[in-house]
Amino acid sequence: MKLRLNIEELNDDFFTDARLLGITAPVKNYQFCWQLNNLLGYNFRLNPDIEIHLRKKDRNYYFSIYQSQEPNNFLVHYLYHNHFDGEYLLPEFKHMDFLWLMKGDLIDDEKCAWIKQSIKTINGVQLVAELTNEQIKNKGNMVF
Repeated sequence: MKLRLNIEELNDDFFTDARLLGITAPVKNYQFCWQLNNLLGYNFRLNPDIEIHLRKKDRNYYFSIYQSQEPNNFLVHYLYHNHFDGEYLLPEFKHMDFLWLMKGDLIDDEKCAWIKQSIKTINGVQLVAELTNEQIKNKGNMVF
């Protein structure tokens, strides 16, 4: 008997109860994180252990991920940089510079709206939009 790994199912599990925001902000990732930490009270830190490594056309691409754990609950925020050296983590969202994934605990609409509104106040941010599961074609690229 052969066991087959259902990648599609794994990807879906990874995104269960998660919310994803796309952010257009042509600023350096460390500057953006600094602003999120200082203006909104997050604690985003680079997590090299979960960096995404993609190989396309015989080249390596590395997408950094910043992580912030909420105190007193299981909610973790992950901020992905959507491009590296001309390649995109999610090519279907080329206009998005950052992808903000919230997972590990329930995020109600009110909290999500507050986060979106808060991000919009940051200098350099042009767009913040919630992305639905149906819109994400390459969600496997985000799984760490």
